[in-house]
Amino acid sequence: MAVASQWQSASDEDWALALAREAVIRPLTDQPEVTEGLVVTARAELGISRSLVYRLVAKFRKRPQVSSLLPGKRGRKASARTLSVAAEAVVRDAIANVYLQREKPRLSDLLREIQRQCQRKGLTMPNFRTVKRRVEAIDAKEHLRKRAGAKAANDRFRPTRVLSTTDLLPLERVQIDHTQVDVIVVDEGDRLPIGRPCLTLAIDVASRAVLGFSVSLERPSVVSVALTLVQAVLPKDLWLADRQLEVPWPMWGLPELLQLDNAAEFHSRALVRGAQEYGIRIDYRPPGTPHFGGHIERLIGTTMGAVHLLPGTTFSNIAEKGAYPSEKTSALTLVELERWLALQVGGVYHQSVHASLLKPPAAAWEDGLSRRRKTLRKPEDPQTFFLDFLPEEWRLIRRDGIQMFNIHYWDNVLSPLAGRSSKPVLIKYDPRNLSRVFYRDKDGGYWPIPYRNLGAPPISLWEQREAMKRLRTEGRRLVDERLIFETALAQRKLVDSARKSTTRKRRNKERLQHVQAISSDTQDASDSVQSSEDSSLPPFGVEEWS
Repeated sequence: MAVASQWQSASDEDWALALAREAVIRPLTDQPEVTEGLVVTARAELGISRSLVYRLVAKFRKRPQVSSLLPGKRGRKASARTLSVAAEAVVRDAIANVYLQREKPRLSDLLREIQRQCQRKGLTMPNFRTVKRRVEAIDAKEHLRKRAGAKAANDRFRPTRVLSTTDLLPLERVQIDHTQVDVIVVDEGDRLPIGRPCLTLAIDVASRAVLGFSVSLERPSVVSVALTLVQAVLPKDLWLADRQLEVPWPMWGLPELLQLDNAAEFHSRALVRGAQEYGIRIDYRPPGTPHFGGHIERLIGTTMGAVHLLPGTTFSNIAEKGAYPSEKTSALTLVELERWLALQVGGVYHQSVHASLLKPPAAAWEDGLSRRRKTLRKPEDPQTFFLDFLPEEWRLIRRDGIQMFNIHYWDNVLSPLAGRSSKPVLIKYDPRNLSRVFYRDKDGGYWPIPYRNLGAPPISLWEQREAMKRLRTEGRRLVDERLIFETALAQRKLVDSARKSTTRKRRNKERLQHVQAISSDTQDASDSVQSSEDSSLPPFGVEEWS
């Protein structure tokens, strides 16, 4: 499965082909028997041989993920002729300046322009099929937008209706969104106010059940989405036990479709590719259409309504708050708020009759499962699942290891590649803890790579950026990693000595001391793949992701 393990580095063309195959092959694997008629239909739709259809079905049954359907290694022979860089530039410019225009020129007009430019520059004219393939490779929506206008493109590709929820089954549609919680929390040490946290929620539209959430002091980010997804798709028993909670929360499973807004963290490559890898479709909410996310918005409103009964609430607006002293009455820490939210979800919200469903979400979930023919899906390896959704960078493995964020990383597992690889490799990282990054090998496994200097303290990406900002302010243009760590530690001491002075400094201190409250199951996912050298290193605060 060498090809499947490299799905994250597959070309866009190969990945698109795998997605097209998955749309045809997945329904075949749901059949008790793949008949000759089904094979003939699939062969016609995909334009492949009969034997290849059977091979793809067998591969997908063994490993039901999109990357199983990636094509084998392909490439032109060394003797094959390709377009020169100059000819490619002529074709690209002609498509942009001649073909993609509101006058809707014909393909023949494009060919004449390319021929004219090639003759003028003394280049060989590309053949018709080559030019046609370049045109067909243009995104369909972009193609229509350039030739017919934005309105025509939106009318053609925007969903024309909101699906009825009465026909939905659990996990067929899941919505995720963020909000700032209407309550001020306090720090663990001095119980002094440190501000409002952020909450990320995932709701199953069919049953209105909450599948997962994450709460932290950080702004919404790729990590908060990954944390929420991990909790949503996995059983909650261990998570609840870790927090000493006895409350029913039986909802879990990989969703079939995620409905998201257009925030930057929802468009990250890690989220998009990760969702496609696990057979999760993504539907982005069209701008200016809040009704597309109405279910998650109502859940947020319901949750905030309950939060308004907590000490330290800020209410929804200044008029409602009135003269209520939110900071003076604040009492809950972030850990306590997380436990309260879990109790509110499992013990109150799921057991209360929903106005639209006329039954509690817990009952709606069970009723939906009884009508659902497909079994619930969950990732084979929860740790890999979490890492697949983390932010990523592409880096060369040099003789001294990997360099990211002005910090060097090294582990003996890199020795066979150090200084020998000319192609960048995929590196995943958790912004809350830069003491290790994760290298994905050719077999699809993740390897934790610690600091080259094992004596350096764990820091977050937020701390690293603050340290870099301070060093640049001091006029240091050339910065080594020793200065980064020294500056980060000096800033921690400054925060600690002034912890009672301002809310912002107390909030920063809480970031450094209290990351494990974000989600203990996520810590387990990260720790299970770390090496022995850094097994005792705790994580630190999430970066502010913009």
